[in-house]
Amino acid sequence: MVKDDPLAGIAPGVKITAQMSPEATEGDFQFVRQMGLKHAVLWTDATNANVDYYKNTREKFAEYGIEVYGFGNLDVHNQDAIVLNLENRDAKIEEYKAHLRALGQAGIPYTTYAHMGNGIWSTEREETRGGASARGFNLNKAKAGHWHGRTFDMPLSHGREYTEEEIWDNYTYFIKAVAPVAEESGVMIGIHPDDPPVPKLAGIPRCIFSSFDGYKRALEIADSPNVGICFCVGCWLEGGEWMGSDVLESIRYFAERDKIFKVHFRNVDKPLPHFVETFVDNGYMDMYPIMKNLHQFGFKGPIIPDHIPSMSGDSRVGTAYTIAYMKAMLQRAEEEDTY
Repeated sequence: MVKDDPLAGIAPGVKITAQMSPEATEGDFQFVRQMGLKHAVLWTDATNANVDYYKNTREKFAEYGIEVYGFGNLDVHNQDAIVLNLENRDAKIEEYKAHLRALGQAGIPYTTYAHMGNGIWSTEREETRGGASARGFNLNKAKAGHWHGRTFDMPLSHGREYTEEEIWDNYTYFIKAVAPVAEESGVMIGIHPDDPPVPKLAGIPRCIFSSFDGYKRALEIADSPNVGICFCVGCWLEGGEWMGSDVLESIRYFAERDKIFKVHFRNVDKPLPHFVETFVDNGYMDMYPIMKNLHQFGFKGPIIPDHIPSMSGDSRVGTAYTIAYMKAMLQRAEEEDTY
């Protein structure tokens, strides 16, 4: 049976997008509109994960000329119950299905999912250009991962070592359960890389979404037009050679197959084992070829600035700087088509 293309109704073109609170203020809307952005992605948790909240929020944003492209739910994202097959796995999967159905009924086409069993890991804040504060990670100093108010400590976050086979089996169980619901609901699931993409942390393998080959196998298992990638450029750059394919070739491969649903645009100073996030124009990667590849190979989803270093002044300064840089790169990529 031929399945519907979830991207068929999406307008062409890279969409530079704001990540906003669903409870955005008048000032927030004004700021986003002043930057010329017309799309937003939002996050909530189980408290508000229902069709009425999603629909009312979408309509509120539409009044300001901003389309809600995606809505994430923190309580069904990075869930150890799903990744590790803990006691409440099936309940969490049913909760995820309900999230997908609510999004579909509310007319919101996208959600991000991540499959990390013990959270996102960072070490101390570090300085980047001009003394700006930024997230750092040093594998030799790693002590704990964090997600949505929970902490996962070394040496074994869940009391034992898990095998790669277990992680793959649990992913397969999850994605085979939710992909049909995503298709029925008309919602795209973009899977975010493990952050950081190291082989194992605190006894939990990061063997799926930490490499090019892992993603290929995972998407083949899903076998669904509604399951793709939230392509975090920062994570790909963190991994470096460990990813098994450089960032430009990876974008080309997945974009040509309509598997990139969303992009996080971030640079780092160097790859693992120790990196510091930095400004988009200050890392080890020239970000323009990335933007050019996204445009050239037909990506038409949202691209957001990600983990922006803290700059002096108003908290919006870094966002404005990054968005402006991204818009300039996209404009150049579009203009080069006419040369």
